[in-house]
Amino acid sequence: MITVENLTKRYGSFTAVDDISFEVTPGSVVGFLGPNGAGKSTAMRMMTGLTPPTSGRTLILGRAYRDLPNPARQVGVMLDAAAQHPGRTGREVLHLVGMTIGVPKDRVERSLEMVGLTSEEAKRRVRNYSLGMRQRLGLAGALMGDPQVLILDEPANGLDPQGIHWMRQLLRAYADQGGTVLLSSHLLHEVQIIADDLVMIGRGRIVARGSKAALLGAQGTRANSLDNDALAVAARAAGLEVSGDRNGLLIKATPEQVGRLALEARVVLTDLHTTGSEALEDLFLSLTAPDARDHVAA
Repeated sequence: MITVENLTKRYGSFTAVDDISFEVTPGSVVGFLGPNGAGKSTAMRMMTGLTPPTSGRTLILGRAYRDLPNPARQVGVMLDAAAQHPGRTGREVLHLVGMTIGVPKDRVERSLEMVGLTSEEAKRRVRNYSLGMRQRLGLAGALMGDPQVLILDEPANGLDPQGIHWMRQLLRAYADQGGTVLLSSHLLHEVQIIADDLVMIGRGRIVARGSKAALLGAQGTRANSLDNDALAVAARAAGLEVSGDRNGLLIKATPEQVGRLALEARVVLTDLHTTGSEALEDLFLSLTAPDARDHVAA
């Protein structure tokens, strides 16, 4: 269980994280999303005791991170997979973690196996690891204590499609067994597949929070027809919000409502479905576009 309460971080006159609150419950994966510079990493550093908050607090398993007895046995943290000694082998890195937190030596091999690093790869110096291998090693370190909670910043960064699929399965299985997972990622499609709940942040403030089903369901229905102009006119006349793009019309209504509307307007539908893989990207861009680095004011 992670409970974030009114968490705020200021650097002089600049507010990096502005009064955010949310929960991550056992058995769930929560996607923590936002543009670059939105405050995600700063928030995660405050949650794990690396950066002191200006105000507010985070409780993990009912305590502040610094008050947990041997916190790495309860909370697995990966905030920067590159923060590993380049001259050590992967196995040496994990042995040092194990010695520090007091776990049996066989936990090293188990963690290597869990993240898919072979015995041969574990013998290599970290300086010779690819980015994807460093990500796997970082996750292995987070798992060394067999924790109840995982806090991961961009865990899929540098992984190939096979590696992303593997990580998705690993984290989903971890949550299904009662674990608590908070992860940030810029891979929106992967977050959409794995996450139960979403927290979106822009300029340090939460702009959306809730279950994935509720947030994405509110995006509406995708529709195409033999006469999209007529369908759009009929939808607007019925008081529905309509927008259009290369994928057709997006109508803020259920598929049944759109189907009945098309029937009444005598428009032949060629495609009708709830928003799919584009839904999270649409929601993300609509809520965070003013906060994105590449946003240009009109």
